[in-house]
Amino acid sequence: MWSPPAGSGSDYMNIHEYQAKALLNEFGVAISKGVPVLKAADADAAAKALPGPVWVVKSQIHAGGRGKGKFKEASAGDKGGVRIAKSAAEVSEFAKQMLGATLVTIQTGPAGKQVNRLYIEDGSDIDKEFYLSILVDRETSRVSFVVSTEGGVNIEDVAHNSPEKIVTFSIDPATGIMGHHGRTVADALKLSGDLAKQAEKLTAQLYAAFVAKDMSMLEINPLVVTKQGQLRVLDAKVSFDDNALFRHPEVLALRDETEEDAKEIEASKHDLNYVTLDGNIGCMVNGAGLAMATMDIIKLYGMAPANFLDVGGSASKEKVAAAFKIITADPNVKGILVNIFGGIMKCDVIAEGVTAAVREVGLSVPLVVRLEGTNVELGKKIIRESGLNVVPADNLDDAAQKIVKAVKEG
Repeated sequence: MWSPPAGSGSDYMNIHEYQAKALLNEFGVAISKGVPVLKAADADAAAKALPGPVWVVKSQIHAGGRGKGKFKEASAGDKGGVRIAKSAAEVSEFAKQMLGATLVTIQTGPAGKQVNRLYIEDGSDIDKEFYLSILVDRETSRVSFVVSTEGGVNIEDVAHNSPEKIVTFSIDPATGIMGHHGRTVADALKLSGDLAKQAEKLTAQLYAAFVAKDMSMLEINPLVVTKQGQLRVLDAKVSFDDNALFRHPEVLALRDETEEDAKEIEASKHDLNYVTLDGNIGCMVNGAGLAMATMDIIKLYGMAPANFLDVGGSASKEKVAAAFKIITADPNVKGILVNIFGGIMKCDVIAEGVTAAVREVGLSVPLVVRLEGTNVELGKKIIRESGLNVVPADNLDDAAQKIVKAVKEG
Protein backbone atom coordinates (compact mmCIF):
# COMPACT_ATOMS: atom_id res chain seq x y z
CA MET A 1 0.00 0.00 0.00
CA TRP A 2 1.25 3.47 -0.82
CA SER A 3 0.26 5.68 2.07
CA PRO A 4 1.66 8.48 4.15
CA PRO A 5 2.75 7.87 7.71
CA ALA A 6 0.03 7.99 10.27
CA GLY A 7 -0.15 10.60 12.96
CA SER A 8 -0.42 14.31 13.23
CA GLY A 9 3.35 14.66 13.31
CA SER A 10 3.37 14.04 9.58
CA ASP A 11 1.64 16.42 7.17
CA TYR A 12 -1.39 14.14 6.92
CA MET A 13 -4.51 13.18 8.81
CA ASN A 14 -5.91 9.69 8.29
CA ILE A 15 -9.48 8.49 8.80
CA HIS A 16 -11.08 5.07 9.15
CA GLU A 17 -12.41 2.99 6.27
CA TYR A 18 -16.06 3.49 7.19
CA GLN A 19 -15.55 7.26 7.39
CA ALA A 20 -13.79 7.29 4.02
CA LYS A 21 -16.62 5.34 2.40
CA ALA A 22 -19.28 7.62 3.84
CA LEU A 23 -17.39 10.64 2.51
CA LEU A 24 -17.00 9.11 -0.96
CA ASN A 25 -20.67 8.18 -0.97
CA GLU A 26 -21.48 11.90 -0.67
CA PHE A 27 -19.96 12.23 -4.15
CA GLY A 28 -22.06 9.39 -5.55
CA VAL A 29 -19.49 6.60 -5.22
CA ALA A 30 -21.09 3.14 -4.96
CA ILE A 31 -20.29 1.40 -1.67
CA SER A 32 -21.71 -1.58 0.20
CA LYS A 33 -24.09 -0.95 3.08
CA GLY A 34 -22.41 -1.00 6.46
CA VAL A 35 -22.71 0.04 10.11
CA PRO A 36 -19.86 1.18 12.39
CA VAL A 37 -19.83 -0.47 15.81
CA LEU A 38 -18.00 0.72 18.96
CA LYS A 39 -19.55 -1.76 21.43
CA ALA A 40 -19.89 -5.52 21.01
CA ALA A 41 -23.45 -5.29 22.33
CA ASP A 42 -24.43 -3.31 19.21
CA ALA A 43 -23.11 -5.87 16.72
CA ASP A 44 -26.27 -7.99 16.55
CA ALA A 45 -28.49 -5.00 15.74
CA ALA A 46 -25.96 -3.81 13.15
CA ALA A 47 -25.99 -7.19 11.41
CA LYS A 48 -29.78 -7.35 11.40
CA ALA A 49 -29.94 -3.87 9.85
CA LEU A 50 -28.08 -5.20 6.79
CA PRO A 51 -29.46 -7.52 4.07
CA GLY A 52 -27.08 -10.46 4.67
CA PRO A 53 -26.94 -13.47 4.43
CA VAL A 54 -23.15 -12.84 4.56
CA TRP A 55 -21.50 -10.10 6.57
CA VAL A 56 -17.93 -8.83 6.77
CA VAL A 57 -16.60 -7.79 10.19
CA LYS A 58 -13.71 -5.34 9.71
CA SER A 59 -11.30 -4.00 12.31
CA GLN A 60 -10.97 -0.24 12.01
CA ILE A 61 -7.38 0.82 12.61
CA HIS A 62 -5.12 3.23 10.74
CA ALA A 63 -2.98 0.54 9.14
CA GLY A 64 -3.11 -1.76 6.14
CA GLY A 65 -2.85 -5.54 6.07
CA ARG A 66 -5.78 -6.03 8.46
CA GLY A 67 -7.02 -9.20 6.77
CA LYS A 68 -3.64 -10.90 7.12
CA GLY A 69 -3.01 -9.51 10.60
CA LYS A 70 -3.00 -11.51 13.83
CA PHE A 71 -4.36 -10.60 17.24
CA LYS A 72 -2.05 -10.76 20.24
CA GLU A 73 -4.77 -12.09 22.52
CA ALA A 74 -5.65 -15.77 22.16
CA SER A 75 -9.26 -14.96 23.01
CA ALA A 76 -9.53 -12.89 19.83
CA GLY A 77 -9.06 -15.97 17.66
CA ASP A 78 -6.69 -16.44 14.74
CA LYS A 79 -8.87 -15.40 11.83
CA GLY A 80 -7.30 -11.99 11.28
CA GLY A 81 -8.72 -8.48 11.45
CA VAL A 82 -11.25 -8.94 8.63
CA ARG A 83 -13.69 -11.85 8.96
CA ILE A 84 -16.58 -13.34 7.03
CA ALA A 85 -19.69 -14.14 9.11
CA LYS A 86 -22.54 -16.37 8.01
CA SER A 87 -25.04 -15.30 10.68
CA ALA A 88 -25.86 -12.39 12.97
CA ALA A 89 -24.81 -14.56 15.92
CA GLU A 90 -21.40 -15.07 14.33
CA VAL A 91 -21.09 -11.31 13.76
CA SER A 92 -21.71 -10.78 17.49
CA GLU A 93 -19.17 -13.43 18.44
CA PHE A 94 -16.51 -11.90 16.21
CA ALA A 95 -17.24 -8.44 17.66
CA LYS A 96 -16.72 -9.75 21.21
CA GLN A 97 -13.41 -11.30 20.19
CA MET A 98 -12.05 -8.36 18.21
CA LEU A 99 -13.06 -5.21 20.08
CA GLY A 100 -10.44 -4.23 22.62
CA ALA A 101 -7.91 -6.73 21.28
CA THR A 102 -4.55 -5.72 19.77
CA LEU A 103 -4.14 -6.37 16.05
CA VAL A 104 -0.64 -6.75 14.62
CA THR A 105 -0.22 -6.19 10.88
CA ILE A 106 2.70 -5.60 8.55
CA GLN A 107 2.15 -1.86 8.98
CA THR A 108 1.56 -1.61 12.75
CA GLY A 109 4.86 -3.17 13.73
CA PRO A 110 5.11 -5.71 16.56
CA ALA A 111 3.35 -3.42 19.06
CA GLY A 112 0.14 -3.59 17.03
CA LYS A 113 -2.91 -1.38 17.51
CA GLN A 114 -5.92 -1.83 19.75
CA VAL A 115 -9.18 -2.28 17.85
CA ASN A 116 -11.69 0.21 19.24
CA ARG A 117 -14.07 0.25 16.28
CA LEU A 118 -15.51 -2.29 13.86
CA TYR A 119 -17.30 -1.89 10.55
CA ILE A 120 -20.04 -4.44 9.92
CA GLU A 121 -20.57 -4.53 6.16
CA ASP A 122 -22.88 -6.39 3.84
CA GLY A 123 -20.98 -9.12 1.98
CA SER A 124 -20.19 -8.73 -1.73
CA ASP A 125 -20.22 -11.44 -4.39
CA ILE A 126 -16.85 -10.66 -5.97
CA ASP A 127 -15.94 -11.50 -9.55
CA LYS A 128 -12.76 -9.41 -10.04
CA GLU A 129 -10.48 -7.27 -7.87
CA PHE A 130 -8.58 -4.15 -8.99
CA TYR A 131 -6.36 -1.47 -7.49
CA LEU A 132 -6.90 2.29 -7.87
CA SER A 133 -5.35 5.20 -6.04
CA ILE A 134 -5.11 8.95 -6.42
CA LEU A 135 -2.25 10.95 -4.97
CA VAL A 136 -0.29 14.15 -5.41
CA ASP A 137 2.70 13.58 -7.67
CA ARG A 138 5.47 15.79 -6.30
CA GLU A 139 7.48 15.54 -9.53
CA THR A 140 4.72 16.91 -11.74
CA SER A 141 2.84 18.90 -9.06
CA ARG A 142 -0.34 17.29 -10.35
CA VAL A 143 -2.96 14.87 -9.11
CA SER A 144 -2.13 11.42 -10.45
CA PHE A 145 -3.99 8.13 -10.80
CA VAL A 146 -2.38 4.73 -10.23
CA VAL A 147 -4.41 1.83 -11.63
CA SER A 148 -3.79 -1.90 -11.80
CA THR A 149 -5.66 -5.11 -12.54
CA GLU A 150 -3.81 -6.64 -9.58
CA GLY A 151 -6.13 -5.72 -6.73
CA GLY A 152 -6.20 -7.15 -3.23
CA VAL A 153 -2.40 -7.31 -2.89
CA ASN A 154 0.31 -4.82 -1.93
CA ILE A 155 0.86 -2.49 -4.85
CA GLU A 156 4.57 -2.35 -3.96
CA ASP A 157 4.80 -6.07 -4.77
CA VAL A 158 3.12 -5.48 -8.13
CA ALA A 159 5.47 -2.57 -8.86
CA HIS A 160 8.46 -4.80 -8.10
CA ASN A 161 7.34 -8.01 -9.78
CA SER A 162 5.01 -6.87 -12.58
CA PRO A 163 5.47 -3.13 -13.23
CA GLU A 164 3.83 -3.48 -16.63
CA LYS A 165 0.53 -4.13 -14.85
CA ILE A 166 0.48 -0.62 -13.37
CA VAL A 167 -0.89 2.32 -15.36
CA THR A 168 -0.33 5.89 -14.15
CA PHE A 169 -1.46 9.23 -15.53
CA SER A 170 -1.79 12.80 -14.29
CA ILE A 171 -4.61 15.33 -14.51
CA ASP A 172 -3.89 18.76 -15.96
CA PRO A 173 -5.31 21.22 -13.40
CA ALA A 174 -6.21 23.59 -16.24
CA THR A 175 -8.73 21.11 -17.64
CA GLY A 176 -9.56 18.98 -14.62
CA ILE A 177 -10.97 15.50 -15.07
CA MET A 178 -12.15 14.67 -18.61
CA GLY A 179 -13.86 11.77 -20.33
CA HIS A 180 -10.66 10.33 -21.73
CA HIS A 181 -9.26 9.91 -18.20
CA GLY A 182 -12.16 7.64 -17.31
CA ARG A 183 -11.64 5.68 -20.52
CA THR A 184 -7.96 5.28 -19.62
CA VAL A 185 -8.99 3.72 -16.30
CA ALA A 186 -11.47 1.42 -18.03
CA ASP A 187 -8.85 0.34 -20.58
CA ALA A 188 -6.26 -0.25 -17.85
CA LEU A 189 -8.72 -2.50 -16.01
CA LYS A 190 -9.79 -4.20 -19.26
CA LEU A 191 -13.41 -3.20 -18.76
CA SER A 192 -15.91 -2.79 -21.59
CA GLY A 193 -19.58 -2.04 -22.12
CA ASP A 194 -21.54 -0.93 -19.08
CA LEU A 195 -18.60 -1.59 -16.73
CA ALA A 196 -16.45 0.80 -18.77
CA LYS A 197 -19.14 3.47 -18.36
CA GLN A 198 -19.21 2.80 -14.62
CA ALA A 199 -15.42 3.20 -14.52
CA GLU A 200 -15.63 6.55 -16.33
CA LYS A 201 -18.26 7.78 -13.88
CA LEU A 202 -16.31 6.53 -10.86
CA THR A 203 -13.11 8.21 -12.05
CA ALA A 204 -14.85 11.58 -12.18
CA GLN A 205 -16.48 11.06 -8.77
CA LEU A 206 -13.23 10.10 -7.07
CA TYR A 207 -11.33 13.03 -8.56
CA ALA A 208 -14.08 15.43 -7.48
CA ALA A 209 -13.90 14.11 -3.91
CA PHE A 210 -10.09 14.23 -3.88
CA VAL A 211 -9.93 17.87 -4.93
CA ALA A 212 -12.94 19.12 -2.97
CA LYS A 213 -11.70 17.68 0.32
CA ASP A 214 -7.99 18.48 -0.13
CA MET A 215 -6.95 14.85 0.08
CA SER A 216 -3.31 13.82 -0.03
CA MET A 217 -4.01 10.20 -0.89
CA LEU A 218 -7.04 8.10 -1.78
CA GLU A 219 -6.47 4.37 -2.12
CA ILE A 220 -9.06 1.78 -3.11
CA ASN A 221 -7.79 -1.77 -2.72
CA PRO A 222 -9.68 -3.63 -3.80
CA LEU A 223 -12.01 -1.97 -6.26
CA VAL A 224 -14.23 -4.88 -7.28
CA VAL A 225 -16.60 -6.02 -9.97
CA THR A 226 -19.44 -8.01 -8.43
CA LYS A 227 -21.01 -10.99 -10.13
CA GLN A 228 -24.05 -8.77 -10.58
CA GLY A 229 -21.97 -6.51 -12.87
CA GLN A 230 -21.45 -3.62 -10.46
CA LEU A 231 -18.20 -1.71 -9.94
CA ARG A 232 -17.89 -1.13 -6.21
CA VAL A 233 -15.41 0.33 -3.71
CA LEU A 234 -14.71 -2.50 -1.27
CA ASP A 235 -12.03 -0.79 0.82
CA ALA A 236 -10.94 2.83 1.02
CA LYS A 237 -8.06 4.60 2.74
CA VAL A 238 -7.97 8.38 2.74
CA SER A 239 -5.42 10.89 4.02
CA PHE A 240 -5.87 14.66 4.12
CA ASP A 241 -3.39 17.51 3.93
CA ASP A 242 -3.01 18.88 7.48
CA ASN A 243 -2.41 22.36 6.10
CA ALA A 244 -5.86 22.41 4.49
CA LEU A 245 -7.89 21.15 7.44
CA PHE A 246 -8.86 24.67 8.48
CA ARG A 247 -11.07 24.66 5.38
CA HIS A 248 -12.74 21.39 6.35
CA PRO A 249 -14.08 21.31 9.92
CA GLU A 250 -16.29 18.39 8.88
CA VAL A 251 -13.15 16.39 8.04
CA LEU A 252 -11.28 17.44 11.17
CA ALA A 253 -14.25 16.15 13.19
CA LEU A 254 -13.45 12.64 11.88
CA ARG A 255 -10.04 12.57 13.57
CA ASP A 256 -9.53 9.60 15.90
CA GLU A 257 -6.79 10.57 18.33
CA THR A 258 -6.66 7.05 19.80
CA GLU A 259 -4.99 6.01 16.54
CA GLU A 260 -2.24 8.59 16.88
CA ASP A 261 0.87 8.85 19.00
CA ALA A 262 0.15 10.95 22.11
CA LYS A 263 3.46 12.79 21.71
CA GLU A 264 2.63 13.70 18.13
CA ILE A 265 -0.77 15.01 19.19
CA GLU A 266 0.83 17.17 21.86
CA ALA A 267 3.42 18.43 19.35
CA SER A 268 0.70 19.44 16.89
CA LYS A 269 -0.84 21.66 19.60
CA HIS A 270 2.40 23.66 19.67
CA ASP A 271 2.82 23.69 15.88
CA LEU A 272 5.87 21.43 16.08
CA ASN A 273 6.85 18.99 13.34
CA TYR A 274 7.32 15.79 15.31
CA VAL A 275 7.35 12.11 14.33
CA THR A 276 8.08 9.26 16.73
CA LEU A 277 10.85 6.86 15.66
CA ASP A 278 12.29 3.66 17.11
CA GLY A 279 15.68 4.79 18.43
CA ASN A 280 17.03 6.01 21.79
CA ILE A 281 18.45 9.49 21.09
CA GLY A 282 15.96 12.34 21.20
CA CYS A 283 16.61 15.15 18.71
CA MET A 284 15.62 18.81 18.75
CA VAL A 285 16.64 20.61 15.56
CA ASN A 286 15.52 23.64 13.56
CA GLY A 287 14.94 22.94 9.89
CA ALA A 288 13.91 19.70 8.23
CA GLY A 289 17.17 19.33 6.29
CA LEU A 290 19.31 19.79 9.39
CA ALA A 291 17.03 17.38 11.27
CA MET A 292 17.60 14.72 8.61
CA ALA A 293 21.36 15.30 8.69
CA THR A 294 21.32 15.02 12.49
CA MET A 295 19.46 11.71 12.36
CA ASP A 296 21.87 10.42 9.71
CA ILE A 297 24.98 11.21 11.72
CA ILE A 298 23.52 9.57 14.83
CA LYS A 299 23.06 6.42 12.72
CA LEU A 300 26.61 6.82 11.39
CA TYR A 301 27.99 6.57 14.91
CA GLY A 302 26.05 3.44 15.72
CA MET A 303 22.77 4.52 17.32
CA ALA A 304 19.31 5.58 16.13
CA PRO A 305 17.14 8.69 16.61
CA ALA A 306 14.04 8.44 18.81
CA ASN A 307 12.22 11.14 16.89
CA PHE A 308 12.18 13.67 14.10
CA LEU A 309 11.58 17.10 15.62
CA ASP A 310 11.80 20.37 13.73
CA VAL A 311 10.99 23.32 15.99
CA GLY A 312 10.89 25.64 12.98
CA GLY A 313 12.74 28.80 12.13
CA SER A 314 11.07 31.22 14.53
CA ALA A 315 10.22 29.26 17.66
CA SER A 316 9.63 31.02 20.97
CA LYS A 317 11.13 30.11 24.33
CA GLU A 318 7.79 28.47 25.26
CA LYS A 319 7.71 26.42 22.05
CA VAL A 320 11.24 25.15 22.64
CA ALA A 321 10.35 24.22 26.21
CA ALA A 322 7.27 22.33 25.01
CA ALA A 323 9.41 20.45 22.47
CA PHE A 324 11.92 19.47 25.15
CA LYS A 325 9.13 18.19 27.42
CA ILE A 326 7.74 16.04 24.61
CA ILE A 327 11.16 14.47 24.02
CA THR A 328 11.75 13.73 27.70
CA ALA A 329 8.27 12.19 28.02
CA ASP A 330 9.38 9.34 25.75
CA PRO A 331 10.63 6.47 27.97
CA ASN A 332 12.76 5.16 25.10
CA VAL A 333 14.92 8.30 25.09
CA LYS A 334 18.29 7.61 26.73
CA GLY A 335 19.99 10.79 25.57
CA ILE A 336 19.12 14.12 23.93
CA LEU A 337 20.89 16.05 21.19
CA VAL A 338 19.93 19.69 20.58
CA ASN A 339 21.34 20.90 17.27
CA ILE A 340 20.49 24.48 16.32
CA PHE A 341 21.82 26.60 13.47
CA GLY A 342 20.57 30.09 14.24
CA GLY A 343 19.33 32.21 11.37
CA ILE A 344 15.93 33.66 12.08
CA MET A 345 15.99 31.36 15.12
CA LYS A 346 18.24 32.89 17.75
CA CYS A 347 20.54 30.64 19.79
CA ASP A 348 19.80 32.49 23.03
CA VAL A 349 16.07 31.74 22.63
CA ILE A 350 16.88 28.05 22.25
CA ALA A 351 19.14 28.15 25.28
CA GLU A 352 16.49 29.86 27.41
CA GLY A 353 13.83 27.36 26.33
CA VAL A 354 16.03 24.33 27.00
CA THR A 355 17.21 25.53 30.42
CA ALA A 356 13.66 26.46 31.46
CA ALA A 357 12.37 23.03 30.46
CA VAL A 358 15.22 21.21 32.22
CA ARG A 359 14.52 23.12 35.43
CA GLU A 360 10.83 22.24 35.21
CA VAL A 361 10.95 18.56 34.25
CA GLY A 362 14.43 17.61 35.41
CA LEU A 363 17.12 15.84 33.44
CA SER A 364 17.72 12.13 33.91
CA VAL A 365 19.55 11.45 30.64
CA PRO A 366 22.65 12.97 28.97
CA LEU A 367 22.05 16.22 27.07
CA VAL A 368 24.40 17.52 24.37
CA VAL A 369 23.79 20.98 22.89
CA ARG A 370 25.36 22.30 19.72
CA LEU A 371 24.60 25.94 18.86
CA GLU A 372 25.79 27.95 15.87
CA GLY A 373 24.69 31.18 14.22
CA THR A 374 22.76 34.20 15.50
CA ASN A 375 23.54 35.09 19.14
CA VAL A 376 25.54 31.89 19.54
CA GLU A 377 27.87 33.27 22.22
CA LEU A 378 24.95 34.54 24.26
CA GLY A 379 23.26 31.16 23.93
CA LYS A 380 26.36 29.31 25.09
CA LYS A 381 26.71 31.74 28.00
CA ILE A 382 23.13 31.05 29.14
CA ILE A 383 23.75 27.31 29.14
CA ARG A 384 27.20 27.61 30.74
CA GLU A 385 25.89 29.75 33.59
CA SER A 386 22.73 27.71 34.11
CA GLY A 387 24.51 25.28 36.41
CA LEU A 388 22.83 22.40 34.58
CA ASN A 389 24.58 19.22 33.49
CA VAL A 390 24.67 20.07 29.78
CA VAL A 391 27.51 18.97 27.50
CA PRO A 392 28.45 21.61 24.88
CA ALA A 393 29.57 20.61 21.38
CA ASP A 394 31.61 22.52 18.82
CA ASN A 395 30.01 21.13 15.67
CA LEU A 396 27.56 18.46 14.49
CA ASP A 397 30.16 15.71 14.25
CA ASP A 398 31.42 16.48 17.74
CA ALA A 399 27.84 16.60 19.08
CA ALA A 400 26.89 13.24 17.56
CA GLN A 401 29.99 11.52 18.91
CA LYS A 402 29.44 12.96 22.38
CA ILE A 403 25.77 11.96 22.70
CA VAL A 404 26.37 8.45 21.34
CA LYS A 405 29.29 7.96 23.71
CA ALA A 406 27.30 9.29 26.67
CA VAL A 407 24.36 6.97 25.98
CA LYS A 408 26.55 3.91 25.49
CA GLU A 409 28.45 4.62 28.70
CA GLY A 410 25.24 5.35 30.60
